[in-house]
Amino acid sequence: MALAVPALRRYLLLLAQEHLEFRLPEVTSLLSLCGGQFCGEQEIRVNSPFWILNIPSEEMARGLMKRTVCAKSIFELWGHGRSAGELYASLKNYPTDKMLPYLQSDSTYKVHIHTFNKTLTQAQKIKKIDALEFLPFKGKVNLKNPEHIFWILEDYGTNPNDVPEEPIHLYFGRWIADGQRELIESYSVKKRHFIGNTSMDACLSFIMANHGRVKPNDIVYDPFVGTGGLLISSAHFGAYVCGTDIDYNTIHGLGKASRKNQKWRGPDENIRANLRQYGLEKYYLDALVADSSRPVWRKGMLFDAIITDPPYGIREAPRRMGSQKETVKSVERSTENHFFVSSNYHLSDIFFDLLKFGAEHLVMGGRLVYWLPIYRPEYTEEIIPRHPCLKLISNCEQMLSSHTSRRLITMEKVKEFKDQDENSYLLDGQYMPYRGHNSFREKYFSGVTKRIAKEEKDNQK
Repeated sequence: MALAVPALRRYLLLLAQEHLEFRLPEVTSLLSLCGGQFCGEQEIRVNSPFWILNIPSEEMARGLMKRTVCAKSIFELWGHGRSAGELYASLKNYPTDKMLPYLQSDSTYKVHIHTFNKTLTQAQKIKKIDALEFLPFKGKVNLKNPEHIFWILEDYGTNPNDVPEEPIHLYFGRWIADGQRELIESYSVKKRHFIGNTSMDACLSFIMANHGRVKPNDIVYDPFVGTGGLLISSAHFGAYVCGTDIDYNTIHGLGKASRKNQKWRGPDENIRANLRQYGLEKYYLDALVADSSRPVWRKGMLFDAIITDPPYGIREAPRRMGSQKETVKSVERSTENHFFVSSNYHLSDIFFDLLKFGAEHLVMGGRLVYWLPIYRPEYTEEIIPRHPCLKLISNCEQMLSSHTSRRLITMEKVKEFKDQDENSYLLDGQYMPYRGHNSFREKYFSGVTKRIAKEEKDNQK
């Protein structure tokens, strides 16, 4: 006997207009985490703030909004159209039995208007609300604390220099829930106790945790943990977190401070203190001084997600442990009794070591989320490192300059790791193309140098 498939319901998602490429992978990942799958009613316009989704239940819609930082709100969609007439016709066709539970005489409600790329006067808003008098509202209006909130949403396009007189699309729906946009401010790096030169922006940290489908009681690992910014977002979602870093001073909160007007780090500036600041200390396992290029973990599947931002040499040089037998590049005194000998760690080696580690130590279905620096004139999808145990899920670009960017790569473990998979990347064509990016730092700063030279030349004219 075939199981009944729950009927899909239409919802309207209102999205924030930042990190546009990251929004679809975040929504898709979170819906799969809630037990559903992404199903757009129409072709998704990547740059649009309005997406119509088919979701099995209101519970799943609420689950999505409890996690997303890319979406502002979600609505049960009652009608939409390319003109006011189409919207009203669509509303008249919406099943009355679905409306009535929210329009009862003993209920309270209000109607809110949201316009994208245009500002309306109060008189214009009232006129649009009055035009909905054909809807069978029986309750009382309560502007301060209504039981039900209905929204009219109007889309005037994405070009601020060419705003049409009338909206290109109109929507009407019942408000269900807001997203987690307030996390961006409450977890802002500006307010954080312990930061470094490369501490990750709070919004991107939460996006990475969502791409990684981090959930309560997961174990999440960051092999380039730094000041622990990526651990914080995972811990917020209930995961137990740990990490390693080669920098002794950063792990122990020693040395010079990165914050302006502060010379030295305080005695309680460390990763644990950051998690304590947000009430998340109970999720902190530990952070170790270790070299990600050398094995420190027992074999086996240990982590539900690996979420990290490897060093790519712009502000922090990529390093690994060296020895006196190797060509020693630097000897660093970290504390009175601690010496660190480092040698070069090429970008290609960093990322293939990372993929190999993820393939071996992620649980099946676990995700690896990391940033990959790109020199844009040479970029093709073929240079993204691959591994036979890992499936590429998403690839999103964030611009760094006119000629460089970094791409947020999300991969999922789909095959059990075998010994023969350890150096499999050496056998295919993926490894050699990416070796050309070992000079990413030089290419990045060559563009900066050229820009400065051009500005100086223009100033002399």
